[in-house]
Amino acid sequence: MNNLMKYIVGRSLRALVLAGVILPLSHAQAASVVVDKAAEAAIKASFKATRPDIVISNVEASPELPGVYLVTMQNGPKVYASADGKYFIVGDMFEISAAGIESVAEKKLAPQRKEWLSDVKREDMIIFSPKGEPKGVIYVFTDVDCGYCQKLHQEVPQLNAAGIEVRYLAYPRAGLGTPTYDKMVSAWCADDRKAAMDTLKTGGVVAPKKCDNPIAAQYQLGAAMGVTGTPAIVLESGSLIPGYKPAAQLIPMATR
Repeated sequence: MNNLMKYIVGRSLRALVLAGVILPLSHAQAASVVVDKAAEAAIKASFKATRPDIVISNVEASPELPGVYLVTMQNGPKVYASADGKYFIVGDMFEISAAGIESVAEKKLAPQRKEWLSDVKREDMIIFSPKGEPKGVIYVFTDVDCGYCQKLHQEVPQLNAAGIEVRYLAYPRAGLGTPTYDKMVSAWCADDRKAAMDTLKTGGVVAPKKCDNPIAAQYQLGAAMGVTGTPAIVLESGSLIPGYKPAAQLIPMATR
């Protein structure tokens, strides 16, 4: 997929322009009501004909790039496609504004992440809190067998000392029903969940245990929020930081 992605990103936008797919704004706005359903049908038919395993859940006109459509796939990436479904671009779109160069997807998704996380109950997370009132919060989608997750966990005391509260959510990278998933269920069901997390993050073993748990829901939440690996750190603003960052870098980013 990487080679395909590079090829598409390099060539498809040019193809869209040459094909006349990117219309002047006034024309696109006038035609949007008429062509949306036709474009949706054409795009779905095009993917179905070549990749019937891909399920498209939504097609919508891109407000940023007239004549181009944002295609959302189930359990897959979002892509931008031409109205006839013959061309598509894998990758992010960026907007040049007074604020600088911003990711369009991230700009939209950050407030949505913030809202989603506000609905997660505290008791459904494993939380390491600082003494006193927190000066900031980070949400960490974690996998107990992930090396960089373990490295970040070693720095939780440093984060707590700086006033940063660490809220863990489960994201077993190998998926649900795997050995890692079972370990995480045992941690979330343990009598002392923080101690269980400490043990697992140092390569130890905890007693197997099962209970009603939020791991499947958190795994799905992570996927919806754009998590593709662990650790995935989300700030209170909803901004996503993919991958490991040392505590020294996280502290100023997370402090209110």
